[in-house]
Amino acid sequence: MSKRIVVVGSLNMDIIISTDRLPQIGETILGESVSYMPGGKGANQAVSAARLGGDVTMVGAVGKDEFGSTLLEQMEKNQVNTAHIGRAAEVKTGIADIFHVAHDNCIVVVPGANYSLTPDKITPEVEALIGGADVVLAQLEIPVETVHRVMEIARHHNVTTILNPAPAQTLSGELLKLVDYLTPNETEFAMLAERSFTSDNELEALMIEWEAAYRHKLIVTLGSRGSAFLDDGSLVITPAEMVEAVDTTGAGDAYNGALAVAAAEQRTLAEMTRFATRVAARAVTKFGAQDGMPYREELN
Repeated sequence: MSKRIVVVGSLNMDIIISTDRLPQIGETILGESVSYMPGGKGANQAVSAARLGGDVTMVGAVGKDEFGSTLLEQMEKNQVNTAHIGRAAEVKTGIADIFHVAHDNCIVVVPGANYSLTPDKITPEVEALIGGADVVLAQLEIPVETVHRVMEIARHHNVTTILNPAPAQTLSGELLKLVDYLTPNETEFAMLAERSFTSDNELEALMIEWEAAYRHKLIVTLGSRGSAFLDDGSLVITPAEMVEAVDTTGAGDAYNGALAVAAAEQRTLAEMTRFATRVAARAVTKFGAQDGMPYREELN
C-alpha cells in the first residue's frame, strides 16, 4: 500500500540541558550535562513516519551552517527525502533550548531558518508533491500563512491532512476548515477553543461543539492518560501504555508521525489512535526526540 507522506514543518537543533531542577528567575544553577540532538516538530514527525514505513518527503528550511548540515544528514540517514529542504543564507538554523528535569522538560524555540519557509517557497514542484501525497502533515513552527497555503493545496487535490497545532496560537476558522485531523494537546485545545475544561464531560461537550463548527476530526492528546476522540458523538479515550519514561521530548511528534502512517493506511480513527499510542509509549523509553522514535518492527 502506498504511504506517501509529505511533512511541511520545522527542523531544529535541540540543545538539551539536563539538570535536577529549573532555576528561579535571576538564579544561576549548575547543570549536569548538555547534548546536541536533531529536532524540530516537523523533522521529528518525519523521522517517526519514516521509521514506521512511510515514504516521507520533508518540506522545510535550514541555515547554511553546521547545524543545518547535521540536520540534513540526519534526515537522509532516516530515509527522509530532503530534496525540498532549502538552505537559507541569511539566517541560522532553528534551535530549541530544552531544559530536561526528571520525567519532564520545558522548551524555548528560536525559529531561525524555519521562518524563511514563506508561502512563496511553496513552488509548483512542491504543489505537485503535495497533490501526489496520501497524507500531508504540518505543525506551527513555520509561518502560519505557509501552513494555510499547504492546506489549501491539499484540499484542492483531495489529500488527507493532519495539523498538529503546536506551539499553540490562535488560528482562523478558514484554516481550521481546511484540515481533516486536528491533534492538539489539552492545553492547546483549551487555548484554541478559548475555553477551559475540568472534566471528561466538559471535554466531550467542547469537542462536539468544535467538530460541528469546523467539520474535521479532533484528536486531543491527554499526556499520561492517552488521547481522546469522538465516536458517534461520544467521547472515547484510548489509554496510554504504562512504560518507564526516560525522556518525554518528542512523544507528541512520535504520535503524530504514527497517525500520518495509519491515516495513509486508511485505518479507522480508533485504530489510528491505538497505533499512535503504542508508538508514543515506545518513544519515551529512549533519550532524544528523533533517536527515540521506534521502528515498526520494535512494536511487535
